[in-house]
Amino acid sequence: MVGYINMKLSIGIVGLPNVGKSTLFKLLTQNDVVIANYPFATIDPNVGVVEVPDQRLETLAVLSKSKKKIPAVVEFYDIAGLVKGASEGEGLGNQFLSHIRETQAIVQVVRCFGGSEIIHVEQTVDPLRDVAIINGELIAKDKESVSKWMGKLEGEARTGDKAKIKELELAKKIVILLEGGDPAYFCDAETLIHPAIKSLNLLTIKPPIYLLNGTEADVSDVLKERIQALRAHYVVMDLSSTPDLTPLVTKAYEVLGLISFFTTGEDETRAWTIVGGWKAPQAAGAIHTDFENKFIRAEVIFWKDLIDVGGWTQAKQKGKLRIEGKEYEIKDGDVMVVRHG
Repeated sequence: MVGYINMKLSIGIVGLPNVGKSTLFKLLTQNDVVIANYPFATIDPNVGVVEVPDQRLETLAVLSKSKKKIPAVVEFYDIAGLVKGASEGEGLGNQFLSHIRETQAIVQVVRCFGGSEIIHVEQTVDPLRDVAIINGELIAKDKESVSKWMGKLEGEARTGDKAKIKELELAKKIVILLEGGDPAYFCDAETLIHPAIKSLNLLTIKPPIYLLNGTEADVSDVLKERIQALRAHYVVMDLSSTPDLTPLVTKAYEVLGLISFFTTGEDETRAWTIVGGWKAPQAAGAIHTDFENKFIRAEVIFWKDLIDVGGWTQAKQKGKLRIEGKEYEIKDGDVMVVRHG
């Protein structure tokens, strides 16, 4: 794999109209996006880039007296409110479903707070129903995508092409799930990581995070159990109270299995986002693709150890700096210097 430069975590925000999506987006980016008390206020997909709060970055920058600090970032795509029938062209939702195909995860904002001041598109507040509507629309869109692909595959499989026969088998597995009203991510890992399946960019293949908009008292045990049954994650946030949004970003990293490593010096201290389990050459490729191809070794130290000894020079003197080769698996919080050809 190449081309990891400046890898960003991208998340699509979905939900019914007037559940708090645009409020969340405004909080995330402090941008003046359109928020109005009626459906379809959000006409264009807004894209915001949000810094990932990380105290380790701040501490390392102070240690190195860095001129610049460059945090990891998350891209949030605010998608127009979906309504029942969006997958078939109802409302404006259909055209916006395509905007979340490229994202790595989906945050589904679910209204749990009561009150009649803010109009609900379905007239009543019912989080379980809302979750079912949104999931139903995403599943319907995926069924359409897989059906088109299967139509093509069936012809190719009839020629005896073994690769296409295999792909058809995998497609059928996905279809069985979708037809049963289950998301594609319920499928086995072997199917989900197959390049042909990944290339479909299915909406329900992306891990969902449910942002339950309200207080803990607004969130029923039945809703939590439903999310658990969906093998999904959730965070409870009252978006009307300007909450700390760090738990949402942290949860996204956890769900996607992402970690951060650092580079630090006088010029800059930077956080790099990679997938947990990547080895040193792949991580070096996040800095520059050439670094992966020409990787020789890396000097590595855990960020806290670097702080404790007082800097690079002291780390070398005290033997705290490790020389790691191509098989070393980068850990969250590692600080790395790449040596390359």
